[in-house]
Amino acid sequence: MPHYVVLLRGVNVGPSNRVPMAEFRAALESLGGRDVRTVLNSGNAVFASTARSADRLAERIAEVVRSRFGVTTPVIVKSASTFSDIVQGNPFPPADEDASRFLVAFAGDAATLASLGDLSPLARPEERFAVTSHAAYLHCTGGLLESAVGEALIGRRSRPITTRNWATVRKIAALLPTTPDLASQRTPRP
Repeated sequence: MPHYVVLLRGVNVGPSNRVPMAEFRAALESLGGRDVRTVLNSGNAVFASTARSADRLAERIAEVVRSRFGVTTPVIVKSASTFSDIVQGNPFPPADEDASRFLVAFAGDAATLASLGDLSPLARPEERFAVTSHAAYLHCTGGLLESAVGEALIGRRSRPITTRNWATVRKIAALLPTTPDLASQRTPRP
């Protein structure tokens, strides 16, 4: 049975947009999800489903999040294979101590993802930013709060996307049955 990753944008980060993870897990199960596991409290889950379309799953999950929790937010669903490609396709994996200063941006469609390339001129010389066919990657050596690209990715301008730091991406990947060897995705310490 295919496995999927679901990522909700901007839930459980303040007093609004509350989606309790136990209830979110139950909502995914009501849609036929099996072996549902949530990751952290920020709208991440891994599950198996007989569904064959990540886009259709995203629509169905968005509707259940809206109806059960009163939250309207972008919902991004990636197949386990695509998520693995995102992990393996990281053009500059950070050292473990930089995982929190490294963002991966996920989009529901190719056009939205490609539009993130417009942010490249905002990158500082010490930052690394790349948009690939599956995700966008930002390494903010000075921290996310100091990055204009980081602010644009997490701000209102990029509403149809969601971001996760590299540590969270690795936690999600570790739950997938086809988890890549993440040891090969770490930069050795100097």
